[in-house]
Amino acid sequence: METPKKLIACLGDSQNHVGNWLRLYDDRFVDRSWTGPPEFKFVTEPVSSHPEFLDGVSTHDVLIPNFSGLRVRIYQPETKPGDKLPILLHFHGGGFCITQPNWFLYAHFYSRLTRTARGICISVYLRLGPENRLPGAIDDAFFGLLWLQSVAKHETNPPECLADDGADFNRVFLIGDSTGGNLVHQVAVRAGKLDLTPLRLAGGIELQPGFVRSRRSKSESENPESPFFTLDMVDKLFILGLPVGSNKDHPITCPMGEAAPSLDDVEVPPLLVCVAEKDLIVDTQLEYCEAMKKAKKEVEVFVSTKGMGHGFYLNSLAVETDADAAEQTECLVAKIKEFINSH
Repeated sequence: METPKKLIACLGDSQNHVGNWLRLYDDRFVDRSWTGPPEFKFVTEPVSSHPEFLDGVSTHDVLIPNFSGLRVRIYQPETKPGDKLPILLHFHGGGFCITQPNWFLYAHFYSRLTRTARGICISVYLRLGPENRLPGAIDDAFFGLLWLQSVAKHETNPPECLADDGADFNRVFLIGDSTGGNLVHQVAVRAGKLDLTPLRLAGGIELQPGFVRSRRSKSESENPESPFFTLDMVDKLFILGLPVGSNKDHPITCPMGEAAPSLDDVEVPPLLVCVAEKDLIVDTQLEYCEAMKKAKKEVEVFVSTKGMGHGFYLNSLAVETDADAAEQTECLVAKIKEFINSH
């Protein structure tokens, strides 16, 4: 059988592949299949939804046709009659160009978080670049919040898995990892301009957000890269995900920069920003935190230590085999739970 042209038309220029994650072809085909070490391929494999409870969590994929075809995956813990659980509206990372909420790396971590923090996690399937550049993913994330408001107002019928009145719309938290953390900031800023009643946005949780500058930081120069996260990946994914012609000083990737609106003028809920001491981009994450504090925003910073890097808690192989990674992941989950319970 002849190989389809789109799979052999890849340009030779190295700019058309991004690590082991993504390849671009000259007919606009984008291949996101994993090409790295086969022992890590499982983290990119989709995990089927399961309405029955497994290890205390059920999952449901839900299509929301009245909101631009929005699709979400819902993680629910087992409940008792009368339970009212907070809602975690989740935005996945991946440099705005890769990953999906049903990948194993997310199913593994967010099932654990759902079970431990006793919350309902709703993860939005975001449009990806370069086919759908930003602000497409921001719009999808924001539509997820507006959909929750419409459910809280009884304007939209909830999916069956949310129809038992166990969701507490007075405690809705935005949560995002890596570039999903960027979306937490952007959605929170948009939400600050609206009346979301009867829904209340209680807080935002940014897990190692993808805040960067065009100028290399000290941590980018000194901290170690990994097969899952390199400076080359950061550079290329942001070129493909940001609006055409933008660089990393764009307000989406550098909300504390000169090109961004003044942070003094934005209204956001209390934020928990979780960083790791050996993350390549920890310096710019901390710069964002300082800028937000200077603008009188309520920001709590939590630091994972013992050499943890970007997205360490999503690497289930490391979490299961390395004592330090396991301990730091447990501490991270405990901190998220504490933040949710205190707001």
